[in-house]
Amino acid sequence: MGQLADRMLRAVKLDPRLYEEVEADATAMPQAMLVVVLSSAAAGIGSMGMAQHPNLILGTLGALVGWYIWAFMTYWIGTKLLPEKDTKAEYSQLLRTIGFSSAPGILRVLGVVPFLTNLVFMATGIWMLVAMVIAVRQALDYQSTARAVGVCAVGWLIQLLFAWILFALMAGSAGQV
Repeated sequence: MGQLADRMLRAVKLDPRLYEEVEADATAMPQAMLVVVLSSAAAGIGSMGMAQHPNLILGTLGALVGWYIWAFMTYWIGTKLLPEKDTKAEYSQLLRTIGFSSAPGILRVLGVVPFLTNLVFMATGIWMLVAMVIAVRQALDYQSTARAVGVCAVGWLIQLLFAWILFALMAGSAGQV
């Protein structure tokens, strides 16, 4: 099995050693980005049966931008607001580990089965969140999983606020055209 496939499988299995490995491997950035792209494309395909499914290309670009922003917020929150005494991290380490935490999202492609869509998206969303907590804990050298959960939760809330503002601005400008 190739290195990328092996890493993705280990990410899906929530292997903390995988996150340590990609944190230390500066050459893993293209792989992390590919995992994010595959996960978002799977979500686009899996949501095709929904009444309003997202545009695949825009959804993929949005996922890449979201990954970049969430990783930055996680880096900032985890290293500046809520660090532990042993916390040492670089932004690129968070990008790599958080990128791989989206590996379970590839299963969202199974959402094309109409009666499975909501279940698949809910289960993979939870799975990805658990993977992200592990990724953050490893990348920020936390001893406390609760602190990693807190960092992820604060970052998620901030990201939701930004998304809400962006959608509100887009809706407002669409009404003025």
